[in-house]
Amino acid sequence: MAVLAAFSVAPAAGPALAEDGSVGATVAEVVRIVRDSGLPYETNAMFTNVEGSLDEVLDLVKRCTEHVASVSPRVSVVVKLDVREGHPDALHGKVATVERLLGGPRPD
Repeated sequence: MAVLAAFSVAPAAGPALAEDGSVGATVAEVVRIVRDSGLPYETNAMFTNVEGSLDEVLDLVKRCTEHVASVSPRVSVVVKLDVREGHPDALHGKVATVERLLGGPRPD
């Protein structure tokens, strides 16, 4: 079963929060886990998008959650799944469709 997922896993309390409330260091550790998974992914300001089988994606989210739980007594997890067979590389294809419909990339 093919899945495109958008997810966020971050500490919500404890010593994993920087003095200014930043969670960047722990989020970077999570992105390293995603990178090491070998699954296609992209990270943006709020989420990491990843593509794979349902089992691969859920296992990855679980491992990321367990890692954050090992350094924080509270973990915030948000997950959105798009389950759709027969559409490989949805990670890029969905964006390409929107850009095509808009008439090309946004001018800078």
